[in-house]
Amino acid sequence: MRLLFAGTRGEIEARTERHSMHSSLVVSRGGGRVMVDCGADWLGRLGELGAEAVVITHAHPDHAWGLKEGAPCPVYATEASWALMEGYPIEERRTVEPRRPFRVAGLLFEAFPVEHSTRAPAVGYRISAGGASIFYVPDVVYIHGRREALSGAVLYAGDGATVTRSLVRRRGEALIGHAPIRTQLTWCQKEGVRRAVFTHCGTEIVAGDEERVEEEVRRLGRERGVEASLARDGMEVEIP
Repeated sequence: MRLLFAGTRGEIEARTERHSMHSSLVVSRGGGRVMVDCGADWLGRLGELGAEAVVITHAHPDHAWGLKEGAPCPVYATEASWALMEGYPIEERRTVEPRRPFRVAGLLFEAFPVEHSTRAPAVGYRISAGGASIFYVPDVVYIHGRREALSGAVLYAGDGATVTRSLVRRRGEALIGHAPIRTQLTWCQKEGVRRAVFTHCGTEIVAGDEERVEEEVRRLGRERGVEASLARDGMEVEIP
């Protein structure tokens, strides 16, 4: 299983060569390629990645608006996301049910509900192939069923909106926003995940001193026994 971090920028104004495109992960195995999330930056460019399917975590602009003009392949999304993408001219629609695994291009996906937004409910995906699993969740406050989501995962690809500062807010009984990298690394520590990569990078990373920030991320990881790093556009990771 090979991971391509095709885009790593969150919904922010800042943009650099390392973080130019909205966050998107392309997962491939053999000849199959699946794109996870297709934000507004990808509008009209979906064909460049050669994906045979698109899987959506949630329907915010930086995750789904690249599909506003349709898609040349099947698109997988939850019922809540389809409700927000109702007017998109997508012919091959597949509905994802949380905690019900499905196969695409030789890869096994399982959606886990996460807290992030009440207007655009989100999921993270456990993605498995050849006996190895990763967990991808570019926007997250809290993972429901976290132990099952991360159990045995060789890599956690998470939300890089902020390193230590909490962007979590409460809306009624719900939590919205973004858990800091420090908190997500603690989740990895508790669930035995030894490697973490952070995408969907926020202003602190994209517009700041990225070298200094990455060293801080590595340090936070070492304190928890996790090899931690930041993703950049075009970065590839091989999952053995």
